[in-house]
Amino acid sequence: MQKDQNYYISLEDKYGAHNYHPLPVVLEKGEGIYVWDTDGKRYFDFLSAYSAMNQGHCHPKIIKALTDQAQKLTLTSRAFYNSALGEYEKYITNYFGYDKVLPMNSGAEAVETALKLCRKWAYEVKGTSENDAVILFATENFHGRTLGIISASTDPSSKAGFGPYLPGVQVIEYNNLDALETALQNKNVAGFCVEPIQGEAGVVVPDEGYLKKAYELCKANNALFIADEVQTGIGRTGKLLACDHEEVRPDIVILGKALSGGVFPVSAVLADDEIMLTIKPGEHGSTFGGNPLANKVAEAALEVIKDEQLAENAQRLGVIFRDRMEKIDSDLIELVRGKGLLNAVVIKPFGDNKTAYDVCLALRDKGLLAKQTHTHIIRFAPPLVINEEQLHEACDIIQSTIEELSMVASN
Repeated sequence: MQKDQNYYISLEDKYGAHNYHPLPVVLEKGEGIYVWDTDGKRYFDFLSAYSAMNQGHCHPKIIKALTDQAQKLTLTSRAFYNSALGEYEKYITNYFGYDKVLPMNSGAEAVETALKLCRKWAYEVKGTSENDAVILFATENFHGRTLGIISASTDPSSKAGFGPYLPGVQVIEYNNLDALETALQNKNVAGFCVEPIQGEAGVVVPDEGYLKKAYELCKANNALFIADEVQTGIGRTGKLLACDHEEVRPDIVILGKALSGGVFPVSAVLADDEIMLTIKPGEHGSTFGGNPLANKVAEAALEVIKDEQLAENAQRLGVIFRDRMEKIDSDLIELVRGKGLLNAVVIKPFGDNKTAYDVCLALRDKGLLAKQTHTHIIRFAPPLVINEEQLHEACDIIQSTIEELSMVASN
């Protein structure tokens, strides 16, 4: 007998930790830009698992790499060499133009790895006194939810109730070069970790030139520029990396999410030898990091981005998407912003204390899935394999939904 969606929702509610508040829809199938719920209803996926699905759901090339390798060897741990790791390391370092890669699993693990690298570099190369290194972060950042990372958070929902926090962290205002320049006067600053575009904050795009000048300030003060490209990287913003828009080559690049096309947890930290080789055997690692399955999946996922020109597609269609959103005649829309196919629409409160969440529910009913961030922002990030016809069809859904809600709110 077919189980209804409430059955699956009640199971999660009863047996799972309540650390998420999902939109009430239960998905069981995905292909390309679409997902289907347990009732067989099809939706446009305009969240893409927070940009993990850049290559679309169940891309055949990535699934083939997964299944082929899964039948041969899945895990050896790094206690031994495996035949897939070296080839993957060569491929990804050439792909992004760095000397070395340190493979991990989750984005948060990759961020923690980058922070450890930054500190170790400060002590071994820069000459900072032991335990004095400081790493700068930006306000409204989101780099994950480990204890180390939330020590730099300004979001109470991520941070409150989990102290004490990691020392050696300083938070400065995002998109404020004066604040960065002042902070860098402290010679103990080892690096600046920043999202080129702040995703969880609501797709906040900094002023043009901010990243380039921030990088230059770091160089002038012998500090590392660390780019968290977990959400913005791998084609999402219309370039391979979001930093490429300003021709910035970070000292450390953090990758995750779309690095596997959404089929397996894979993350990576890229850096040159001077930084990467400060970490010696036994000082950092992961049981699953660099496993054969992950290596083959990640290589296939990166090939898809390049072979199908998905960054270029994101650049072109992102312009069309923002133009369509800006032309919607509604008082509900306060602002449209974004880059490539990472975009956000800021919604004004309407009706009886209704918020962006209510807009997402209405979009769901019309066959498009998106999720609010905070209470007033909807992030729209479809898989990069979407074509122009599909994009316009999805934009029609968004437009009609917002216009109908506007009429209800005005009555």
